[in-house]
Amino acid sequence: MGTSKTAHSDSSNKKKRGPGTLATAYLVIYNVVMTAGWLVIAVGLVRAYLARGSYHGLYYSIEKPLKFFQTGALLEVQSEDSVLLFVVAWTVTEIIRYSFYTFSLLNHLPYLIKWARYTFFIVLYPMGVAGELLTIYAALPYVQKTGLYSITLPNKYNFSFDYHTFLILIMISYIPLFPQLYFHMMRQRKKVLGHVEEYSKVE
Repeated sequence: MGTSKTAHSDSSNKKKRGPGTLATAYLVIYNVVMTAGWLVIAVGLVRAYLARGSYHGLYYSIEKPLKFFQTGALLEVQSEDSVLLFVVAWTVTEIIRYSFYTFSLLNHLPYLIKWARYTFFIVLYPMGVAGELLTIYAALPYVQKTGLYSITLPNKYNFSFDYHTFLILIMISYIPLFPQLYFHMMRQRKKVLGHVEEYSKVE
């Protein structure tokens, strides 16, 4: 019995054990760099807005760092308003997210960052999704007209791909996915912050 308990205890300790020193150092550096990168984007947005006095043209002032830190942005910009909507949402979200990861790895997570991680999404997530959908929708005529990223037959691979249809399917996929992800985050918020907020009410 004693041996069994000891073996179970050792197994539990191994499962709870975090990444090694080198892995932790790498992850901390990575998250610090990503936090700094998104801060550069945030500062760039603010500086460009203050210099121009308008949000028009702001996207192009942060286009290069944005493409570096947020890979996979394949759409040509057809509507800057919608792009700025999700860029602002992404920027604030990523600064909070990578700060959260960094302090968690260092076992010193300030409550403010923890709270922001599980609260700001309430506004930022719908804001980002709305911006993404509006950007895709605005790009559809351009994609269809130019055949952007599409592959037509005949070709030696006997394969075709319609990027316009692909984007429409992506938009449709938001209908079932967005509510699931959003309410999952709401449940996580209640799980992580719920007991703290209930305690504050009692106080």
